[in-house]
Amino acid sequence: MLKATLRSFLAHKGRLALSALAVILSVAFVAGSLIFSDTVTRTFDRLFASTAADVTVQPKQQDLRSARVSGAVQTLPAALRDRVAKVGGVAAARAEVSVQNAVVVDSRNRSVGPTTGAPTIAMAWHPTDRSPVKLTSGHAPRGAGEALLDADTADKKHVRIGDTLTVQAQPGSFRVRVVGIATFTTTNPGAALVFLDPAVAGRELLGSAALATSVTADAAKGVSDAELKHRIGAAVGTGTYDLKTANEQAKSAAASLGTFLDVIKYVMLGFAGVALLVGVFLIVNTFSMLIAQRTRELGLLRALGADRRQVRRSVLTEALLLGLVGSTLGLAAGIGLALALIRLMTAFGMNLKATEMVIGWGTPVAAYVVGVGVTFVAAYLPARRAAAVSPMAALVDAEVAGVGKPLKARAVVGGVVGAIGAAALAGCAAATKTAQAASLLGLGVALTLIATVIAGPLLVRPVIRVLGAAFPALFGPVGRMSQRNALRNPRRTGATAAALMVGLALVGGMSVASASMSASFDQQIDKKLGADFIVQNTNFVPFTKKVRDTVAATRGVGLVVPQRLTQVAVRLPDGDRVQTAAAAYGPRLDDVVHITYARGGSAAALADGHLAMDAGFARSHGVRVGSVLPVEFPGGRHTELTVGALTDQETADGFGTQGGLYFGLATLDRYLPDAQDSVLYVNAAGGTAPKDLRLRLERALKPYPQVQVRNQSDYKQLVHDQIAVLLYLVYALLALAIVIAVLGVVNTLALSVVERTREIGLLRAIGLGRRQLRRMIRLESVVIAVFGAVLGLGLGLVWGVCMQRVLALRGLTALAIPWTTIVAVVLGSAVVGVVAALLPALRASRMNVLAAIAHE
Repeated sequence: MLKATLRSFLAHKGRLALSALAVILSVAFVAGSLIFSDTVTRTFDRLFASTAADVTVQPKQQDLRSARVSGAVQTLPAALRDRVAKVGGVAAARAEVSVQNAVVVDSRNRSVGPTTGAPTIAMAWHPTDRSPVKLTSGHAPRGAGEALLDADTADKKHVRIGDTLTVQAQPGSFRVRVVGIATFTTTNPGAALVFLDPAVAGRELLGSAALATSVTADAAKGVSDAELKHRIGAAVGTGTYDLKTANEQAKSAAASLGTFLDVIKYVMLGFAGVALLVGVFLIVNTFSMLIAQRTRELGLLRALGADRRQVRRSVLTEALLLGLVGSTLGLAAGIGLALALIRLMTAFGMNLKATEMVIGWGTPVAAYVVGVGVTFVAAYLPARRAAAVSPMAALVDAEVAGVGKPLKARAVVGGVVGAIGAAALAGCAAATKTAQAASLLGLGVALTLIATVIAGPLLVRPVIRVLGAAFPALFGPVGRMSQRNALRNPRRTGATAAALMVGLALVGGMSVASASMSASFDQQIDKKLGADFIVQNTNFVPFTKKVRDTVAATRGVGLVVPQRLTQVAVRLPDGDRVQTAAAAYGPRLDDVVHITYARGGSAAALADGHLAMDAGFARSHGVRVGSVLPVEFPGGRHTELTVGALTDQETADGFGTQGGLYFGLATLDRYLPDAQDSVLYVNAAGGTAPKDLRLRLERALKPYPQVQVRNQSDYKQLVHDQIAVLLYLVYALLALAIVIAVLGVVNTLALSVVERTREIGLLRAIGLGRRQLRRMIRLESVVIAVFGAVLGLGLGLVWGVCMQRVLALRGLTALAIPWTTIVAVVLGSAVVGVVAALLPALRASRMNVLAAIAHE
């Protein structure tokens, strides 16, 4: 039996190769994502571990995300360095100055910072053995007006020693001359680094030489980091400052990087999941057809003495071999994919080294578990069917398995699962809480997909009769035969179409959701935004007060209303403590933003010591107008704010924060005075045309290339572009699903041609031409592909409508269905069918007529 199994496997190499491609693709994405994330994690772990000081003293509750949202830099006294230096066991102490909200431009007002979202970091030059860079040309900065620039930024932005740069920091702008270049000795995380003389860094970057952002200490020989942390904590007070050892600092930095890595990993695993799901249909279909065609062979083996267990084991052994080959090739492809991702990240400024690629023991294990496991499971049902072949089948011309069997069991199971899934989707549409609706949506999507796959063969005959109704009239007998060939085996047609259906259902659902999001945001912008222009940073980080002064001083500006953001923690009457982002606005908010209030108004919301909140959020937590809520601002500043107004929308400006909290600038200035503006709402003065004002604003803001002037139309396009990123990801998943689905259609048609060899020979003998034969197979492929598209898009439209109901609970109430995309997908499916049929049709047309008629 083993010898017969190996010979059978090698005899069908071409047929199984197409199935192996599905395994290869899925394993490649799993292995590639794991290798890439392990490599980046290991690389940055080394970077953080090698550059962190033995002990770092930071302001209490320092939150990098809060600093990025508000632009405020948390500081401590630079004199703290002297207290730390006197602690026993401290070999050296430094007052560090480092800010991530700086903007650097060259003499032509072009940004010198990265465009990939990485920060521009300005800091004091403190070279040590642990510095991530070393001076490679020029000299260290001496006094005001001199700076070092990292080599990667200098190379990309064509900056040389002697060039003049302008640094825009929170206290103001200042010019520096590049006097040296510093080269990274470790991985460059993609940031731009500007180094200043320590004697002037505090004054230039923080507004005072008496301030620093942290104090670092090196341990003397024989003193552990933990012991040094304890001694410094006793000297400076752990209640006032946060202290971290090198290991703790590295873990904290790695944790912030982990979110970025998780996004990449989960996206790639999503690709792997789609490849696995679609590949299952392909493998099941392939093994089912191979077994159907080998009915006589398997029956003969039974007649010669093979029992059911041996036959089942033989088929599963073939699947195991396929899984091993596919997993091995997929692992190799995954290494290549990880290498490509490393090169891609290098192009974006993160200089990873391919020579330091990490392939942990878990990667090959995961690769083989996924590849072999999926193939083995997918082949189990066909193997059971093979074991049921009667020995008498060797003595007769057996019919293809499953052609004439009733579909009652599928109807019952598919109907029950579909009914439960439909009930879950109906519950999602009727739900009033986002979490409940999202859970029901996930359950409904999974169950309706399973039900459609199970009941798909039941839909083959009615749907394909409609889709192929015009074939006889357009193509005559060839069209009629192609339609009947697709109807011949509903199970096979349903399984083949299911591979395409999965991808198109996903695309249909996400297309409806994204179109609805875009339409909803358009409605909100039209309804809420009353300003002529919005001045905002390209990467949404705050900008300096100088920008607001420049805008306000521009001729033709009638009103400027600033918006600032901050992280806050609010203690609610029901006991919940909610951490969220809140907005602060200047006076005359109603002139630039139209807010609908359930109680109160803008005057009460922006009054000193007051705040506004979404009415639904307030109701669910027992808050009403007049409630006094404890609020914590960054840096540990506590206060109590009175609820002055309730709005009937969760956010006042589409920022998307939980609770829709906002208050006046006077309130924010009291507890976070260093917060920077994130948005400026600008109205033109009377008699000034908006288009003229836009030109003046853009001209005035040339020294600030990171700042953009947008009108309502531009703001809508910005939102559309952000949503499009999600849609592009879905389209990439669709492309992957289509690739595997094409393999499935090719596989099905190729095996179908072999199965119908004698039939094709007889058709040729009675006058069917080569071109007519190719057309027949192409039409059969097209109708199967369009059938999958119709099922997928129908399912996707239902999913999309339910997704929109979930979004409606978050205020995105518009429903939009992208009919253009749907029609294009259906037409594209027909093209997919034509492409998939090319090779099988060509092979069929080249058959020798007599040999085909004599085929067993």
